Amino acid sequence: MVFDITQLKKIRKRLDLTQHEFAIKAGISQSMVAKIEANRLDPTYSNVKKIEQALVLLTKKDEKEAKDIMTKNIISVNKNEKISNVIKLMNKHTISQLPITDNNKVIGLISESSILNKNLKDIKNLKAENIMEETPPIIDKNARSEVIKQLLKFYPLVLVKERGRLIGLITKADLINSLVY
Repeated sequence: MVFDITQLKKIRKRLDLTQHEFAIKAGISQSMVAKIEANRLDPTYSNVKKIEQALVLLTKKDEKEAKDIMTKNIISVNKNEKISNVIKLMNKHTISQLPITDNNKVIGLISESSILNKNLKDIKNLKAENIMEETPPIIDKNARSEVIKQLLKFYPLVLVKERGRLIGLITKADLINSLVY
């Protein structure tokens, strides 16, 4: 993130903070905030870093984390599962993708797209491992929603782990729903 010090007043007001309140949070004097905002002081690098750090903390405090967004009920299948059973499971739970496992380790992902990319006549003879895509990203339960958003631009879902154990998954729908709940 590149911070533009000339925008301090605008950002501070958006955060609904007085100069005094912001100065306390940033660890600088209120008069310094006033002079910076009036463009009468060019702060030192260390003070700009203090201001930037305070702004990062103030703007991220309400940002949700993976543990707040994730679906805890993970539906997955073993790599040897027949595709016909995978499709039945996806239909039953109205989901469009699911993780593929081998010995309780996620090794890939099956999505509606990966199924449709195969010859539909031959699909009944295939197993999950024959059409799975690469493993989706695995993130920590404390990953912030902005990180999750960036990952979901490139992957249909992200997996959430804690201490090496899979504890949830997040789809685009989960992230969007978290914006209103």
